[in-house]
Amino acid sequence: MKLGFIAVSGLRLCDAPLLELGLSFPDVANRAREIQALPSLGLLTLAGMTPPDIEVEYHEVRDLDGLPHFDAVALSTLTATAKEAYRMAARFRAMGTKVILGGLHATLAPDEAARHVDALVIGEGEVVWPKVIEDLRNHRLQPIYDARPHGPFDLAKSPMPRFDLLKPDRYPRFTVQTQRGCPLACEFCAASMRLSPKFRVKPVERVIAEVRRIKELFRRPFIEFADDNTFADKSHGKELMRALAKERIRWFTETDVSVADDGELLALMRRAGCRQVLIGFESPRADRLDGIELKSNWKSRRAGRYIEAVRTIQRHGITVNGCFIVGLDGDEQDCFEGIAEFVRESGLYDVQVTFLTPFPGTPLWERLKREGRLLDESATERATLFDINFQPDRMTPAQLREGFENLIRKLYDPDAVATRERRFREGIARRP
Repeated sequence: MKLGFIAVSGLRLCDAPLLELGLSFPDVANRAREIQALPSLGLLTLAGMTPPDIEVEYHEVRDLDGLPHFDAVALSTLTATAKEAYRMAARFRAMGTKVILGGLHATLAPDEAARHVDALVIGEGEVVWPKVIEDLRNHRLQPIYDARPHGPFDLAKSPMPRFDLLKPDRYPRFTVQTQRGCPLACEFCAASMRLSPKFRVKPVERVIAEVRRIKELFRRPFIEFADDNTFADKSHGKELMRALAKERIRWFTETDVSVADDGELLALMRRAGCRQVLIGFESPRADRLDGIELKSNWKSRRAGRYIEAVRTIQRHGITVNGCFIVGLDGDEQDCFEGIAEFVRESGLYDVQVTFLTPFPGTPLWERLKREGRLLDESATERATLFDINFQPDRMTPAQLREGFENLIRKLYDPDAVATRERRFREGIARRP
């Protein structure tokens, strides 16, 4: 049996002029290439669970031209590329190839996704993959494999992803997961917490084993930790940093602003090779953050300490990529200048701005649907973070787009980028 693991690759944007503008800035274009080249860790992980007598291949494609014949394929897609994945699935099925689909969009919109494939995996794929393989062998593939009733996957049993399936020199970064889920519950979030809401960590020895496997295969790899919030568990984070320091790698991850509270952790991160942390600030204004985090309103309560947090992290030699969302409830046209002022005052090294984006199946989607503010429920291709798919409450979509365009022109101007980089270097030089 020959099984293909197929990732629907590439960045998507419906707003072509905005895409062209963004890619005209070197910083944006570089990060876009990095994201576009990240392999699908989910598919590589399932490949690692597949018995050795099944021939497997991994491909990242935008169409099927040049692909060999497979008896079955496992497809992975984001919401923005779901329609493309469905078209691929139709072509595969027409050739007699069984199609299995999983991942975030499959879990968030299962009724839609199930119509296009032979088998749909809902939730964490590792939980049901052995059953999928057994049924595939015996020609009795089921239409739905729902992992959720079985409980969360034990990350202590994580298989080694098949990094060896990746082509040499194709990837500037490689992904490793150190935990899954997030103890926060942001209304808009469409990350791994939607696959399984329980937050848990992967044993450090398993993380290090994956890092070492990548180092065996690829020269001087740069690691991007594929986590929602790497340092939500500070104790695990410190244990991981002490082990990682021995590996002499460079890496990037996503976390929350509370890392700034722990000087010991920041020092360990720097010694372990951390180059940058991405932090979702969402807005510099506490009132705009009110209610975004659904458990304890955590983000709103932290907003007053954002600026000092950026300065603290960067004084340790770790750059901060601050993420902001425009179009939040309450945002008016002054929100754009508010973000620009925060970047100037904080000395933030890097910045990412996106539109508020309701993804199907998230609490935000459900709320905006009740309020009649979704522009087109069927337009999943607009769930890119850089296309507007809802009605803002204090602006028109046109005003939101115009303000966004003006803001990114200001933030990504090469002189503005150079100024931020210089301020970071100067801050490091002044460090006692």
